[in-house]
Amino acid sequence: MWKFLTWLYIINATFLITHEIDSAFWKEWELFRLPGGISGFLLIHLPMVFFIMLGLMWVERQSMPGLIMSLVLAGGGLFAFVIHTYHLRRGRPEFRTGVSIAILIGTLVTSLAQAFSSLWLLV
Repeated sequence: MWKFLTWLYIINATFLITHEIDSAFWKEWELFRLPGGISGFLLIHLPMVFFIMLGLMWVERQSMPGLIMSLVLAGGGLFAFVIHTYHLRRGRPEFRTGVSIAILIGTLVTSLAQAFSSLWLLV
């Protein structure tokens, strides 16, 4: 089950990091009124990507911190899907391309599988 979780983590991290690249295109800092423009946006992502990669190491080592980081990453994916679905339903123009929507749906499906697998290993 740990190998399966490792692959889910890698796939979900790929979806989320790609989503964040898409977020830079759509100027997500304006959507969420984040200060600092692109510079602030990039500075927020430095520790985010670091901890995603660190979490992968911990999952690969089959450790408790790995399970926690796996749940955090899955939660982040679920949050991304929910918040963007909310904005799409309100008529916002961002993230309406087929690829953007496919990435969000992939994130949802993978996050659910990752959360379930992480919880399965936790108990």
